[in-house]
Amino acid sequence: KTIFFLGLTPMEKKLAEYKCNTNEAIQLKLVRFPEDLEDENTTFNPEFSHQVFGDDEVAFGYKGLKILLYYIAGNLSTLFRIEYTSKVNEKFDCVEADDVESKIREIIPPGFCTNTDDFVSLLEKEVNFKPFGMLLHTYSVHNEEAGEDITYQIYKADMTCPGFREYHERLQTFLMWFIETASFIDVDDERWNYFLVFEKYNKDGATLFATVGYMTVYNYYVYPDKTRPRVSQMLILPPFQGEGHGAQLLETVHRYYMSSPTVLDITAEDPSENYVKLRDFVLAKLCQDLLCFSPGKLMQGFSQEMVVEAQQKLKINKQHTRRVYEILRLRATDMGDAEQSRSYRLDIKRRLIGPYKKKQRELAKMRRCLRPEELTNQLNQIDLNMQHEQLEESFQQLVSDYRRVLERLAQA
Repeated sequence: KTIFFLGLTPMEKKLAEYKCNTNEAIQLKLVRFPEDLEDENTTFNPEFSHQVFGDDEVAFGYKGLKILLYYIAGNLSTLFRIEYTSKVNEKFDCVEADDVESKIREIIPPGFCTNTDDFVSLLEKEVNFKPFGMLLHTYSVHNEEAGEDITYQIYKADMTCPGFREYHERLQTFLMWFIETASFIDVDDERWNYFLVFEKYNKDGATLFATVGYMTVYNYYVYPDKTRPRVSQMLILPPFQGEGHGAQLLETVHRYYMSSPTVLDITAEDPSENYVKLRDFVLAKLCQDLLCFSPGKLMQGFSQEMVVEAQQKLKINKQHTRRVYEILRLRATDMGDAEQSRSYRLDIKRRLIGPYKKKQRELAKMRRCLRPEELTNQLNQIDLNMQHEQLEESFQQLVSDYRRVLERLAQA
C-alpha cells in the first residue's frame, strides 16, 4: 500500500513508514499438519485489536511487522513469534518502538513455544488430545471441498476436568481478536458452564479433535430456588464460521437446560446483532412445533399461553417469545392480502410504539410542572410525524430481519 503524507516534515514521513496496522500484522493459524505452517490459506487475521493495541490499532516502530500466533488445532498449544524487516533505532530522534511482545504476553498464558521445531514436536503429541467433559450432541455437516460429511461434537466442561483450566486460558485469547468488548472471566466462580465444539478429523489413520468454538454461560440465582443461565461469550473460530455451528451450539445449550426443573429461562448478556439473528432462528425452530404456535393460534395474536408454554418447555423468556411469535406469524400471514397484512403491521407497531407512549406519559407529567418556555423545548423533541416515520422504518427493518430467519428455517 502506498500512503501519501501531505504536509509532513521529512522526519515525520520517515517515522510514518514505521506504522503497522495490527489487524493485518497479527497472523493466526489453527495447525493440524506441519505443512499448515507454510500454507497461507490457513492464516486468518483478527477483526479487532484495539483492546491490546489501542483505538487506532497500530504498532509503531517496525516495517513489515508480523505477529505470529499459531495454535495446535486441538489443545491450542501456542507458537508466538515476532518478525519484521526493520525496526526504528535510537538514531531516529530518540523514538522508541512499541513493545509488541509484552502487549501480547499480557493476554496469552505462559508456556508458549517461540520456535517452530518445538511447536512441530508438540504437534506429534496431538493424537493424545481428547475433548473435555461430557458429550452432549453429535452432528455432521457436508463439506463441499472434501466431498464428505464431517462430524462435530459438543461437550459440556468445567474446571474440575484435568487440563481444562490451562486449555481455557489459551482458548479465551481468541476473544480479544473477535469480540469487540471482550473480557476474561473469573474461572474460580463455580457458576460458570463451558460448552465446547470440536471437529473429528483423521490423521495417519488416527481420530483427532480440533477446536471449533465455545460458549460460556453464567448461572444466576433467582429467588427462591431457580437459576437463570445467561450466555456471556460465544465464539465460533473464523475458519468454521458460516457452517451452522453457532446454531447447533445454541440449540444444544438450550436443550441441556430445558431438562432441568430448576432453570427458569435463558438470557444473554449484551447480545450482538449477529447473536440476536442466531437466537431468532434457533428459538423459532424450537417453538414452531409447539401447539400454541400453530398458524390458527398465531393469527389470533400474542397470548399468555405462548409465554407459559415457551418458558416451561423451552426455557424461553417472555421478550424472546414475543419475537418468535412475530417471526412465525409473518410466516402464517399472506402479506399480499390487504386485511392480513394490515392486521400484522398494526400488531407489530403496537409493540414498537410502547417506548413512544411512555415518553408521552412523561411529557404529560412535565406539562403539569414546567413553565411554558421550558415545555416547548421538550415538545420539539417529539414530533408526531417523525414518530410515524421512525415507526415505519423500524417495522420495515424488523420484517426484513424476520424474512431472513424464515428463509433459514425453510432450509433447515
